[in-house]
Amino acid sequence: MRPPEFAVAVVGAALALAAVFAGAAGAAPLPASLRLERALPHKVVAVEHLKERDRARHGRRGLLGGGGVAGVVDFPVDGSANPFMVGLYFTRVKLGSPPKEYFVQIDTGSDILWVACNPCTGCPSSSGLNIQLEFFNPDTSSTSSRLPCSDDRCTAALQTGEAVCQTSDSPSSPCGYTFTYGDGSGTSGYYVSDTMYFDTVMGNEQTANSSASIVFGCSNSQSGDLTKTDRAVDGIFGFGQHQLSVVSQLNSLGVSPKVFSHCLKGSDNGGGILVLGEIVEPGLVYTPLVPSQPHYNLNLESIAVNGQKLPIDSSLFTTSNTQGTIVDSGTTLAYLADGAYDPFVNAITAAVSPSVHSLVSKGNQCFVTSSSVDLSFPTVTLYFMGGVAMTVKPENYLLQQASIDSNVLWCIGWQRNQGQEITILGDLVLKDKIFVYDLANMRMGWTDYDCSTSVNVTTSSGKNQYVNTGQFDVNEGSPRRGSPPYSGLIPTVVVAVALIFGAFSRR
Repeated sequence: MRPPEFAVAVVGAALALAAVFAGAAGAAPLPASLRLERALPHKVVAVEHLKERDRARHGRRGLLGGGGVAGVVDFPVDGSANPFMVGLYFTRVKLGSPPKEYFVQIDTGSDILWVACNPCTGCPSSSGLNIQLEFFNPDTSSTSSRLPCSDDRCTAALQTGEAVCQTSDSPSSPCGYTFTYGDGSGTSGYYVSDTMYFDTVMGNEQTANSSASIVFGCSNSQSGDLTKTDRAVDGIFGFGQHQLSVVSQLNSLGVSPKVFSHCLKGSDNGGGILVLGEIVEPGLVYTPLVPSQPHYNLNLESIAVNGQKLPIDSSLFTTSNTQGTIVDSGTTLAYLADGAYDPFVNAITAAVSPSVHSLVSKGNQCFVTSSSVDLSFPTVTLYFMGGVAMTVKPENYLLQQASIDSNVLWCIGWQRNQGQEITILGDLVLKDKIFVYDLANMRMGWTDYDCSTSVNVTTSSGKNQYVNTGQFDVNEGSPRRGSPPYSGLIPTVVVAVALIFGAFSRR
């Protein structure tokens, strides 16, 4: 359930818009009713709630206060970066014998693939995303086995804090895990080994059905926000670097290369491309990954607004236990190091078009404009080690909050990482770009791209054209497929002026 205070936020946005135009010289009086159109889900959500959810994910991860390869593994993508609709990207995995399909969030900020298991305490059985949730049952899968504490893979996971075995446990006791979120919510369970089924794009441009035995988490308990149904999925798919990540496991088995790539569509319909393989497209630039880090850290050196570098000491971005810049698809928004936030916001405010009205709404810097966002707002550039630049367009740092007629209220979507000098680049920044995580060469690459179009990926045989299969197939008869599952979640909201000062109405 999304908190009711979002209605207050919408009212605040409407009041802000009303104040701007009421105060404008020669402004016409407000009409008797206003048509407020927003990209809202069927249940409204506050930006503060999105920040809290990100904090929960980060709390678990400590971010806030091989052989011959047969081909490229392809995963479908759905979901959207729009925080007022979905606010996450997810894929589908097939596990067990006979195989069942599970929806899991794509998370480059963690390592483990885990799904809800049967029985499970606190696990949601329905989802506001209109997807059918499943529970994995190792007892009904003929290829499943529980991972014992004596297994070397469990021992390795113990070293990284991703496994739990009590000293009193016998060697045959199940290898367990507990992931705790910053707000106290979390999940726990045990590891199982079972078959994972996936599509492999071969060098001859054919797609083959493949499978491999992997270790993943079987969650039998969830608490806090994980128990909520509004954006519930079956689990989380961690794409980190540790030994138990699926990326590492499939590479060690010789199934896929030690590189993965994604291209996440920024439109409301969302979707995109996700492959265990290297996308190769003109314009890709690379910068080194910071070695020996638990996350995908980059060496951010400076930030520029409209080509003017901000007065921020570069030492603020140096990677340490308390500083650094992390790329994380499991984060909805983006978070800027505390010491860099004010210079960033001030520079954007100073650089907007003269026709743009600036205002502060609920502590956030916002703007009202009737012009194109690209014409009204400056371009931001992030400079990384080696002088490598990442262009951040206005749509990658702004959130559209409301619109009245042709006037749109935009607010800065990058949040202050209060009291922390860690910068986190989440989906708001990652959308509409190719990202390549080249773990073999410890580098990351990116370029702006239309993620609804085809890309080129490398296979063991070289370059191969690959077409986006991230959208659900509307021609398939499975009840778990169809049009994008959230396609009906954009109602039109009508607010009368009288209602601005009273209840909030929507349909």
